This record gives sequence, structure tokens and C-alpha cells, in this order.
Amino acid sequence: MIQGFITKMARVIRRAWRAVFDFNQYQRDRWVEAQAAKVAPNSRILDVGAGSCPYRSFFAHCEYRAHDFGQLQPEQLLGRSGYGVIDYLSDIVSIPVPDASFDVILCTEVIEHVVEPIRAIHELARILRPGGWLILTAPLGSGLHQEPHHFYGGYTPHWYNKVLAEAGFERIAIEPNGGFFKHYGQESQRFASLLAPHRGRRHVLWVPVWLLSLPWFAFICPLWAHLLDKIDSDKAFTVGYHVTAVRRS
Repeated sequence: MIQGFITKMARVIRRAWRAVFDFNQYQRDRWVEAQAAKVAPNSRILDVGAGSCPYRSFFAHCEYRAHDFGQLQPEQLLGRSGYGVIDYLSDIVSIPVPDASFDVILCTEVIEHVVEPIRAIHELARILRPGGWLILTAPLGSGLHQEPHHFYGGYTPHWYNKVLAEAGFERIAIEPNGGFFKHYGQESQRFASLLAPHRGRRHVLWVPVWLLSLPWFAFICPLWAHLLDKIDSDKAFTVGYHVTAVRRS
């Protein structure tokens, strides 16, 4: 009984920690999980750009299939554990399945790595059945990652509304993943990381400077930013957007 209580508390603490200090990934995971819960059992879903397939378990009640172009290194993938089981290996603009093959398309943090993102959106529309559901996320602003396959800084709500509508989608819903303050808190942690003495082989005298600044940049500022984020009503400086849309009948 005590062991169960300790395990439960450890899980609660871990979630609370991630909600503040890893909010970008944490909130995206929780959002995808919530969308997955709305999908009808036995629906056919394709996870496009699935990589390590971190969301496979969320769709255990569905017929889950995974797609990727398969050109990243294991350390470039979420979890750094390499690729999951990939059913379709191809370029995103030419997925080898017939039209209207799937009920749901999941595509998370992928289109910034695509040379022709508008063409990719049209391809997702092609393989999604009329009335089918697109679940999509991408950053608004991010540093270079998964190089050399990183081509765009991010996408705005105006881009989603225009491009998705032109590709045949309707009922487009766009949610920001946090606002300015959470974004600031994320970059504050990056600030602390970049100040670390091992970065750029800095002189040993740099260590006291780093240690003095570490509590603020790595812990206090992200926590304070997390608490302040609710006062940002515009959320124009979000880290990215979570988007759903329905394929027009």
C-alpha cells in the first residue's frame, strides 16, 4: 500500500515537473492523447513522420499504421531510441497508399522538415477519407534541429487557415501551445544550458558565474513564467500550434 502511494506521488511529481520544465513536449503529448481518445474504435490511422512512434499506444483502439522518410539518426528522434515499426517508407509528398485510405491522419512536428509543406498538406488530404480527421502540430519558432532536414522556422494560424482550406479541409481549430511567458521560460533554460562551463571550453573562472546564474535561469524563471502565462491572452509568441481539421465531404 505504501509502495503504491509512493509510486503514485512520484508520477504526480514527475508530471508537475514536466508541465513546467518540459511543457512544450508535455502539453503536446497530453493534447495528442486527448485527440486520440475522441477517435472511434477500429478507425484506420496513419501517423505521418512517425519516427520512434511515441503515440502508438494512444491509438491502441485503432488500426494504427506509421509512415516516415527514414533518414534521421537515432539521436535525432524523440527518445533517442531509433525508429519504431514503419509501415510506409517514402517521401511525405508521395505516400504509397490509395486515395481516402485513412480515417485519421496524425502529423506532429514534421512539416517544418519538409521542403514543400503545402504539397505535403495536399497529400495528407488525398489519403484522408471525406469527413476524416487531421491532427497536426508544428512549431511557430524553433532553433535548428534534425539537421540538415530543417527548412522552416514555423507556421502561423493564417498559414493553417489558408493552406488547409485550399487543400479541402474545414472546421479548422488552432490552439497555441502556451504563450509568451512559457516560451520565455523555455528559452531561459536554454540560456542556462548555453552558459554551462563545458560549452565552448570556457575558462574555469567561468564556473562561479554559471553557478550564480543557474538557479534563476534554470529553475526560478521557468516556474515564474509558467505561473504568469495565464495573463497572456494573445499568445502571439507561442512555441507552436496544435491543429485539427476535417476533410470536406
